[in-house]
Amino acid sequence: QVQLVESGGGLVQAGGSLRLSCAASRFFSTSTMAWYRQTPGKQRELVASITSGGSPEYVDSVKGRFTISRDNAKQTVYLQMNSLKSEDTAVYYCHLEHRSLLLNAWGQGTQVTVSS
Repeated sequence: QVQLVESGGGLVQAGGSLRLSCAASRFFSTSTMAWYRQTPGKQRELVASITSGGSPEYVDSVKGRFTISRDNAKQTVYLQMNSLKSEDTAVYYCHLEHRSLLLNAWGQGTQVTVSS
């Protein structure tokens, strides 16, 4: 089993910044890490991912504003969110995927609210 502990959510004004963190208990360095978000009544959406080798990908709506990064020594993945918009308001979830171990894990979610 893997535990993911998220932190860093909160309330921010439009145009502001937040940084989310997610610490994994194990298997971090060989896993693909990702951030998803979800709003009420909608499907969970992939926001950004980063491979074990450090290659990032982003959904178009956050490109140029969000940056995903990882620190293997701290077993932590980050999501730096700049120029936040009201439509970024959601619960953000950390996700770990380890394909060879057939392992998927989710964090508990952290609320991000952007006021306009």
